[in-house]
Amino acid sequence: MLEFERILLCTLFSTILSGPMAAAEPVDWTLVDTDAVQQLNSDLRPDIATADIGIYFPSNLDKAFTDRFSLAGLLDEFRRAKAIFAFADVQLKLLWIKSGNIDPSFLEIRANDIESTTPGGQYVNMYEDSLRQRSGLSKEALLAFESIVEVQKNNARTVYLVVLQGVFMSFYEKLDERTWALRTITTGGLSFPGYSYRDMPRRLRGVITVTRSDPNRGVLAHELGHKLINVSHEYREIDPQHEVRAEGGLMLYGSGTDIASGEEGRWHKERLHLSPYLYRVTSTGQRIWNQDYLEGGHYYDPLYGDKIVRFEAARATNAE
Repeated sequence: MLEFERILLCTLFSTILSGPMAAAEPVDWTLVDTDAVQQLNSDLRPDIATADIGIYFPSNLDKAFTDRFSLAGLLDEFRRAKAIFAFADVQLKLLWIKSGNIDPSFLEIRANDIESTTPGGQYVNMYEDSLRQRSGLSKEALLAFESIVEVQKNNARTVYLVVLQGVFMSFYEKLDERTWALRTITTGGLSFPGYSYRDMPRRLRGVITVTRSDPNRGVLAHELGHKLINVSHEYREIDPQHEVRAEGGLMLYGSGTDIASGEEGRWHKERLHLSPYLYRVTSTGQRIWNQDYLEGGHYYDPLYGDKIVRFEAARATNAE
């Protein structure tokens, strides 16, 4: 009898550990810096394609983090992003800035669920492989975002900048013809784009995490490019790769800001203007949203029509 009870208790304990994690309490957010929001939006026009953006800035960030990361610095990045996207005829509207205490366990999170992911396919390009892999959030990232992002009418159409202290992404790196190694890196910003995170919960699909602020590098504009253009690190003749350090395009690692158009520009500007996160305001004040994704928002979603690039697998490498 004692042995049976021991086995039963061990089974119950194992079930608890392996079962679903308990949901976190919603954060109690408070509006802050409303004057700054109003100033940033002073140049908005109703006839220009617009993206709505909200900022969640936790009030319980560690001092060692806030010594190098400030809300003022993030707003400087926002201003630079506004200027970059204005050249592509898109304006960014800051809805609000909110502050509140988040669960401290969410200050550093692992972004993606790597357990069910295999190394990149050898016979299809990166975007086709991403469609097959159907990447998802880690359990802790899902709990964190469900706690942080408030339930609102336009959740699926709004971009949320979530300031955290550490967001880690894992992927497989090819070492030789037979060997792959799991690599984990810290991110300055992570956009959770549709081309890679097709299975993001609809309410949370607008999340972008920000852990570093550097207006000179344009981290925020780059991450907004991932979300709104829905492409990886690529530019003109450069196919997607995990890291591409070069100048010219917004979607490369560098100081470039170009959002190119046409087939030679990999349709970046055209894809941007098809984004479901964009709307225009009519003369009566009504918002007219772009069409939503038809297949969850992968790179080849029918929403984009012919504004896609069919590149060969041999030219593709591991990418975010």
